[in-house]
Amino acid sequence: MADSPVSQEPVLLEETTDGVRILTFNRADKKNALSGDLVQALIAGFETAAADADVRVVGITGAGDAFCSGADLKERRPAGGASAARPSAEDQVVRLVSGIRVDCEKPVIAGINGIAIGAGLALAMCADMRIASSRARFHPGYARAGTSPDCGLSWTLPQALGHERAMRFLLDPQMMDADSAHALGLVGDVVPAEEFEEAFLAFCRRFAEVAPIAARQTKRLVTRAGLLAGLEEHLRDELALAKLALTSEDGREAVKAIFEKRKPEFTGR
Repeated sequence: MADSPVSQEPVLLEETTDGVRILTFNRADKKNALSGDLVQALIAGFETAAADADVRVVGITGAGDAFCSGADLKERRPAGGASAARPSAEDQVVRLVSGIRVDCEKPVIAGINGIAIGAGLALAMCADMRIASSRARFHPGYARAGTSPDCGLSWTLPQALGHERAMRFLLDPQMMDADSAHALGLVGDVVPAEEFEEAFLAFCRRFAEVAPIAARQTKRLVTRAGLLAGLEEHLRDELALAKLALTSEDGREAVKAIFEKRKPEFTGR
């Protein structure tokens, strides 16, 4: 008798309660690192939630003890580049960032239950509001790897913090705890870790009680006020510059130093 196929957990869990659609990154063994499949699932999840009249608020959070540890750098990309089944990374980022911040005219709330690093932090900053567990930790990650932000972070972070505080945070190599993140303005609330799941859902439900037309129009207006005229071009430039820096001598030295647990020696090349 042939062995039955091994069931595979979906990379994104979706649950709707009282008008709240919770999207949970479900790669706990990888600290919810963003794989191509997870990004595609998120794009589809936001498009579906945006079109569903029964959904009033969209929440995003992570399974296990992490929110999102950033891009999955160990993922093997299929040969042949982009295809109809798997768009390019640039197209995926444009659709995801725009889908969260612009196209979904419903409040999006990030429930940061653990580490939020690199692209994971950028994803949280795309949300309209953020609530964090006391165990949450934050790090942009980019400068440490010898590169610059992507996934819209160079747009969303200055909006939330202002120019100087955004620059300080992006270039600071230190991990930031939840209380410091709250003081800086990265998150709006911090709750004890043991109360986080209940508090996050209650926070989402609170905004789901707002009249849908009021919430929709408010998000549209607030987003439009801070919208870049060339958002798509900016997102593509972010990725191009990030890749350029990662492949430079300094970028390779930065990554090597991380794995060797030493201070990098930069040459400016």
